[in-house]
Amino acid sequence: MKKIFNAFITYCLKGVLLILPIGGALFLLLWGFSTLDSFLNFSESFLLDPETGKPLYIPGLGILSIIIVVFVAGIIATFLITEPIYAWINRQINKVPILRFLYSSVKDITEAFVGDEKKLNEPVIVEMVSGIKKIGFLTQKDLRAIGLKDEVAVYFPWSYSFAGELVIVKADRVKPLNVSSAQAMKFIVSGGVTSIHN
Repeated sequence: MKKIFNAFITYCLKGVLLILPIGGALFLLLWGFSTLDSFLNFSESFLLDPETGKPLYIPGLGILSIIIVVFVAGIIATFLITEPIYAWINRQINKVPILRFLYSSVKDITEAFVGDEKKLNEPVIVEMVSGIKKIGFLTQKDLRAIGLKDEVAVYFPWSYSFAGELVIVKADRVKPLNVSSAQAMKFIVSGGVTSIHN
């Protein structure tokens, strides 16, 4: 009886190890999709069910609308907005203090992950104190503009989170890592559980 119970427990644990990551990933994907879709979906505002006369909710319309808007904006940015027009738009935004702050912050964060000049593309390892090291991304190599010579800015993402912290450290404590940015980020966010390799 004990062997049967142990086998049952073993199979259950193996089942959990198989199903939990898949189920968790699917749950997060569906939760993110439904949350974003319900936030952006305006079908109930202008569509009515012809039979009941009640507002009609069309699942996926919010996501579809944002994909279309992003796609059209990409075409406009590529073919219609020239560098002088882009610079003029930036100047107008920079005239409004609060809008300037929000726009530049979101723009910098977006460009850190996507775009032609990704900012988080230099994974490094930093010796914080004797024997303790942290993996992060080098974001600024020259901080003389704020009176810091021979120091650099390193961004350290937090494990199991989309947040992180910026730390100023001595340049000689920073060593480049011979791995891709994606591998380094995955390793950090997973809390070091995910294997890292060249």
